[in-house]
Amino acid sequence: MQGQTRTAVLAAGGTGGHMFPAEALARELTGRGWRVVLATDRRGETYAHAFPAEERLALDAATGRGPLGLLKAGVEILKGVLQARSAFARLGVEVVIGFGGYPSAPALLAALSQGRPTLIHEQNAVLGRTNRLLAGRVRAVASAFPTLEKAPAGVTPRLVGSPVRAEIAALFDQPYVAPTDRIRVLVTGGSQGARVLSETVPQALAALPPALRDRLEVQQQSRPETLETALKLYNDAGIVCEVAPFFGNMAGRLGAAHLVIGRAGASTCAELAVAGRPSVLVPLKIATDDHQRLNARHLVAAGAAEMILEDELTVARLTGVVTAMLADPAALAARAAAARLVAIPDAARRLANLVEAMVEVVNS
Repeated sequence: MQGQTRTAVLAAGGTGGHMFPAEALARELTGRGWRVVLATDRRGETYAHAFPAEERLALDAATGRGPLGLLKAGVEILKGVLQARSAFARLGVEVVIGFGGYPSAPALLAALSQGRPTLIHEQNAVLGRTNRLLAGRVRAVASAFPTLEKAPAGVTPRLVGSPVRAEIAALFDQPYVAPTDRIRVLVTGGSQGARVLSETVPQALAALPPALRDRLEVQQQSRPETLETALKLYNDAGIVCEVAPFFGNMAGRLGAAHLVIGRAGASTCAELAVAGRPSVLVPLKIATDDHQRLNARHLVAAGAAEMILEDELTVARLTGVVTAMLADPAALAARAAAARLVAIPDAARRLANLVEAMVEVVNS
């Protein structure tokens, strides 16, 4: 096959929100015979231990504020562009796909300077700053959500969804069974501002009516400094719980959950939709361009989730919302079905199709 000799560079910033979709695409392209190269920064390596890349490029990149900071960032990006140009020529790169974050900028700029096909995938409901700067120059912009805020004039995003890991995608075919006895609640939290969830959720669940509280089994990600407090609150309330800073086997935990409480990052929203799980979302207040609120809005509009803004999050408010949701199993099942209706479980396949179609057009 012709594709067996093709090389694609996937460039992603160093967060799970960028790296997980890139990894899903990498697996899809690898299965089609492509050679995959990962371009990221040191932070990205944290999420890349299972990334199926034949080679990894550590490109210089930076961001900054103020005249001096911007000047230093520009110098670092230029160094990264030169590094990428040399690597792309050596590897015979056919296409570069950027997933956002400032480390993706040098790879895309290098590809543009060499006339190589380029594509951007935006995971959030608002175009990120790096992607926004380059969206008008690349050949295509793929979006995870039906609406994409802050897209430059003349840019028409192509909806493909957000690629999720294979073990998460497999949950799409797993039916949601509303609770009849035990109620399993999964609580996740982002790395930024997670103290709000670590402190508020245990208090809110402990305040549930006894008829619900006595049936709870809670798994909660918690900041290390609030872990003991959360455990004590759950234990004092007689709630079966598991509290830890990090959970493995997230797919298994998500698939077993009746309700999820968490942030509204792009990967979280995509995984909730594909898994078909009802949720209570608390968008990160300080997220750039308020993108988490816009992400959550998609699931809320579908009837799959309830949203509580961070400034409005209180123990009483969260207790009330969770009580109303858990007290109505039929409504929970309806929310699960609504989540699946807006899911795009084959996003990795759709994005890979777009990549290959774009390359074919360029080469024809």
